[in-house]
Amino acid sequence: MELKNSNIPVKNAYDINLQNYLKDIPYLFHYNQICVLSNGTETKLGSFKAGYEHYFEWLKTADEKENPNRNAIRENAISLEYLIAGLLKKESLVDYVESFILFDRQRTKLIAKNHQYLGVNNVFETFKNRENLNGKLGVFWHTQGSGKSYSMVMLARKIKHKISGNFTFLIVTDRDDLDKQIYKNFLRTEFITKEEKVQPANSMALREELKTNKTILFTLIHKFRYDKGKEYPILSERDDIIVIVDEAHRTQYKDLAENMRKGLPKAQFLAFTGTPLLGAKRLTNSWFGDYVSEYNFAESIKDSATVPLYYVNGMKEVQLQNDYLDTDLAEILENEELNEAEKQRLENHYAREMEIIKRDDRLDKIARHIVYHFPRRGFLGKGMVISVDKFTAVKMYDKVQHYWKEEIKNLNTQIASLRDEEKRKELKVIVDYMRKVEMAVIISEEDKEEEKFYKAGLTVKYHRERMNSVDENGFDIEDNFKNPEHPLQLVFVCSMWLTGFDAPSVSTLYLDKPMKGHTLMQTIARANRVYPGKTSGIVIGYLDVFKSLKRALLDYASDDSDDVPVKEVDKLYAQLLETIENTKDFCLAHNVDLSRVLDETEVFTNLSLFGEFADILVSQDEVRNEFRVYANTVNNLYEALRPDIFKMDFDAGYKEAILYLKGIIDGKIRPEKLESAKGKINQLLDVSVIAEETAQYDANTGTALVVTTTAPVDLSKLDMDELREHFRKVKYKNLEISNLREHIEKKLAQMMRKNVTRDKFSERFRSIIDEYNAGGAQNDQFYLKLLKYMEELKEEEARHIKEELTESELEIYDLLQKDKLTKDELNRVKLAARELYKTLLEKKEELFVVGWEKDDQPQEKVRKEIMTVLNNYLPESYDREVFSNKINLIFTHIVDQAVMGFNWVA
Repeated sequence: MELKNSNIPVKNAYDINLQNYLKDIPYLFHYNQICVLSNGTETKLGSFKAGYEHYFEWLKTADEKENPNRNAIRENAISLEYLIAGLLKKESLVDYVESFILFDRQRTKLIAKNHQYLGVNNVFETFKNRENLNGKLGVFWHTQGSGKSYSMVMLARKIKHKISGNFTFLIVTDRDDLDKQIYKNFLRTEFITKEEKVQPANSMALREELKTNKTILFTLIHKFRYDKGKEYPILSERDDIIVIVDEAHRTQYKDLAENMRKGLPKAQFLAFTGTPLLGAKRLTNSWFGDYVSEYNFAESIKDSATVPLYYVNGMKEVQLQNDYLDTDLAEILENEELNEAEKQRLENHYAREMEIIKRDDRLDKIARHIVYHFPRRGFLGKGMVISVDKFTAVKMYDKVQHYWKEEIKNLNTQIASLRDEEKRKELKVIVDYMRKVEMAVIISEEDKEEEKFYKAGLTVKYHRERMNSVDENGFDIEDNFKNPEHPLQLVFVCSMWLTGFDAPSVSTLYLDKPMKGHTLMQTIARANRVYPGKTSGIVIGYLDVFKSLKRALLDYASDDSDDVPVKEVDKLYAQLLETIENTKDFCLAHNVDLSRVLDETEVFTNLSLFGEFADILVSQDEVRNEFRVYANTVNNLYEALRPDIFKMDFDAGYKEAILYLKGIIDGKIRPEKLESAKGKINQLLDVSVIAEETAQYDANTGTALVVTTTAPVDLSKLDMDELREHFRKVKYKNLEISNLREHIEKKLAQMMRKNVTRDKFSERFRSIIDEYNAGGAQNDQFYLKLLKYMEELKEEEARHIKEELTESELEIYDLLQKDKLTKDELNRVKLAARELYKTLLEKKEELFVVGWEKDDQPQEKVRKEIMTVLNNYLPESYDREVFSNKINLIFTHIVDQAVMGFNWVA
């Protein structure tokens, strides 16, 4: 294999040092790792790394219809070859850097995933051929949660920058919240600025704006209304207006869409949708043309662009069979704002169904179920309760609030009466969580709503005030719900926030509203976003909508296989059992027989086996990392099944053994949090840790297996000679090495955050690890090399004391240094570093105003201050070129820190 456009010959992908190959591409890659997703999930730029859950594969090299054999790719470990063939060709990489990297508010990097890159380029190639398409650019079908709105931004940027012309992009939606979300994405990625007026207030304003040549406009389709009986006027005959319609469905087949096309007869029309085109007439095709890109729900799960969804039937006593409900009812309820004819139809034809759904005793049971279920889930993501209408949403809020308070009282009573300390702790965790949780109602506003709710025995004033308010930080209720750290955890809705709303931490939906087709797909997609720690989304249905869901999935989400991409929760349970068996098989293949620790006759001697097993599994990085993947999967699947798994006939013995073994390997065992269906595992854990949970001991010898600490490593207190002697005596050497490596990695990360010039220490550490993994060092040699390396770190950590500088001054000092300086010159450089830091600190309020890092004028003021100080103190040997380079280096470093939100910010 050989890279095209490169002089690097390789036998296989792993012979390539990508860190060097890609070193000139700023921030895109870091230690062979792609940074961040572009599906709305935010990852801070500070460490230049995304969390592992945001990593993605690049398996389609040139065509989105490719169907790579993922199993074979993983078995043969050749995914990097696909990345090289697909993305790292010179022309592809240049294209990617130019058009497929966004910055959200200048602080979060968003990069295109494989499907976005191929899909946007499909549209771009089609656009270049627009003269032959009669205004029909096609349909861009990418499933919900796959980053469509960011794909829009990337497409618009690429057209604007790569094709000559004075284009106007008209973004059309049919819901106000969707319009706001897409506008925010274009604003935050700096395609537009706040000062640009690009959201016409009404129909007349829209018509006037379309006669201009603004770069972009955002509108609801409803603003194409016109006086009845009058012909809609031609607004512009330009052929360089690009109309992008999001979620092009029913609104595109009526008068409003016809008005849009009459007003813009030569415009180019492109449809973005999360659901495919159905029906014999395929009306969307006739308006927009054929598919230009397809990426369905099943594919997104395979690629981990979205998490899998599981369906749980709620309580049997409240279930209504979907066959009993007329599907027309679901259609009417799709629109929260019913017109008079729809209201009358609802009252006349569906009075019985609505009465059953809204019965008070039924809602009481559902509220009790939510109160029990929500705080007992494994992954405590945010949740949404979806009701049939606004009145029921408010009523459900009131009921859940009532039973929530009752549950806290009941739990406190139980805690006071329990003698079992473990059970008390478990209940206290639930109570603490429940006390922190905030809830809110999210419904659209209408005329005389207070009067209408009052007649129904409800109040809406409190909820409306909360929906319209902002907190002390300037955040509204939507901002707070999207913030995973905010206590607003559960919202009650009926139509709002079910489309065009992305809150990645949402993991649980309580669905009590008749739905079908497109609306049902949009709704369940609220729980399919990728988020740290979230392995799946759970949909709990109280109306047995799974039949409708399966029909919708076959139409909207299938990859032409029989495997429906949303499964009932029993499938999740089966997956847990299968993963446990796979983990046992993996361990057995490495001489780790987990059945031995569950032997009834050897309970008190089994503890030493955990140390032995852990020592085997950490002997090779590849084996240790693969075991961690297995163990994490077991844990995540188990957590996703809570609390339902408590009602299942689940033998937790092997699950506990796997997680306990992982705890020893990671050095993070917390015995009080481990549970077991069998008493013997708990007995093992009871004797496994003496006094402190930060140490694990061999029960037979009394010697330490692993010594861990959650605090930063204090190198000054480490006695290297003592550690060498300890290693000579210790029984499980692989575990000791693993633990030492983790100490070093934490310390190294801590030190590099304080001084960006310490890259050489990272490179040295990586070379030691690579040599060991390649078999170039035995355990004793490897341990000694790590100790020697720690001595180097220890010396580096104390260097600022030796230089008589603070850590911050030392970083500037290191950035300012150059080759061949005399002792006097080094002292001058040191003085320059000290004075520069002092000056910047003293003038911080004056120099670093809000937003200075993205404004030329205050930036120039900072640069001049740096230049003045350095000009006064740097030695004469810093000629004009070196002096200029050092100013740029320091200035860029300070800007980078401000962009990442620390040190030099207002």
